[in-house]
Amino acid sequence: MSTQSNAMSDSPLESQGVAPAVMPSTRPMYWSVRREVWENRAIYIAPLSVAAVVLFGFLVSTARLAEKTRTALTLGPAKLRSTLVMPYDIAAALIMVTAFLVGIFYCLDALYGERRDRSILFWKSLPVSDLTTVLSKATIPLVVLPLFIFVVILATQIIMLLLNTAVLVGSGLNAATLWEQLKFFQSSLAMFYALIAIALWHAPLYAWLLMVSAWARRTPFLWAVLPPLALCVLEKIALNTTHFAHLLGYRLIGWFTQGFIIPMTHGDAPRDPLAQLSPGKFLATPGLWLGLIASAIFLAVAVRLRRYRDPI
Repeated sequence: MSTQSNAMSDSPLESQGVAPAVMPSTRPMYWSVRREVWENRAIYIAPLSVAAVVLFGFLVSTARLAEKTRTALTLGPAKLRSTLVMPYDIAAALIMVTAFLVGIFYCLDALYGERRDRSILFWKSLPVSDLTTVLSKATIPLVVLPLFIFVVILATQIIMLLLNTAVLVGSGLNAATLWEQLKFFQSSLAMFYALIAIALWHAPLYAWLLMVSAWARRTPFLWAVLPPLALCVLEKIALNTTHFAHLLGYRLIGWFTQGFIIPMTHGDAPRDPLAQLSPGKFLATPGLWLGLIASAIFLAVAVRLRRYRDPI
């Protein structure tokens, strides 16, 4: 009887000597990340919209580009660089700020939204662990957004460069001056390095927002902002110091002060973007590693909260 029941419990594949297929451990993570991209269109719509606005503004500005370039040539290399290169820096900065804001609001809603609409009940019925779910959501601002933003900025600047070159050549000016000042390849490498540095430096910020998103029952934005703000006010009133406020500011812009060196240039020598990189100093900064440790703690708390938190 026992032998018969054991035989009946075996699957047809096992009875034929064929082992059942095993899902790769990375498969749930891959599909979880894809789900986040599918369900949160702002991840790509917002940066693309800003890029479109930037391109439109740049296209309008090309009407006076030749005139401004001729004037800049008479005023010196500093003015020339500002005229030719500054629009590319502004375009990259606007798209990067947009990505930062998208990452903030995505993290605030990532775990709160699924409890609010009660879709967490469905997602928990799937063979996907809480750890995989939280890590897939953290992957969006830390990996997906930086890579996508790099492609968007690169495409935007290439279109700007082609338009700029066409206008200068059509006006009888030497387009080689633009390419010499811009150093497009070096600038692209520096931008890729900057996006990596920003993602690593802002990791504890995104992890904190995910933890608050997993905990808050309503208005996660206020719960994420008010406690740090209250600590700043309390420190100022009690001790008349602003150490915590400076710490928050350092967490926002420290990636630039620790990851870059701005050299002083003189004469007509264009700045080399790669000479401004300081990866050794950045990796040796204690604030980077303390932030990553804090990120791991916040994410671990978020995993536990998602495991036991009920729908709203």
